[in-house]
Amino acid sequence: MKLQQIDKTLYRSNMNRFMVALVLGLIVLSLSFGAGLIALFGVEAVPGEPTGNFHWNLLGVILALLLCSAIVYQLKTQPFLKEIYYVWQLKQLQNRIYRKLNKIKAAATSNDINSLITLLFYFTSLRQVYLLDDNTLTLSAVDKELSQVQKQCEALGLTLSAEQFEVELLAGF
Repeated sequence: MKLQQIDKTLYRSNMNRFMVALVLGLIVLSLSFGAGLIALFGVEAVPGEPTGNFHWNLLGVILALLLCSAIVYQLKTQPFLKEIYYVWQLKQLQNRIYRKLNKIKAAATSNDINSLITLLFYFTSLRQVYLLDDNTLTLSAVDKELSQVQKQCEALGLTLSAEQFEVELLAGF
């Protein structure tokens, strides 16, 4: 995966709209499916006793979640969701790297080129996502880690970059 430049204002605007639409869709569909299932199969309420329709409401929520997931899956390649989908994929890749981070860092201490490329990509992509999501609390720690990896590459006389990263590099760790 290659890093892309993302317009932060467009990303934030689209993400906010997407989240509002998703939440509203889940609410409306959950209530609609739940009410429809209760109307078809539900137990009539007796004053003072529970109706026993919880499972129909739960099934309505599950159906709404499945329908919303299917819709998002179909729309993920649309221009409106381009930035959102890119960041989502990037975060998934960051999680894959994070799960192997200790092994990658251990290999980097031995000046392994693949681990250095992976670390450059990881910290550069973390920096990008943190800036897009306005997560500036830990940005200084990421910058420090990125700087250390860059200094190590310079000390070894290597000209490595995050652009050299390929997902296949993770198989070596």
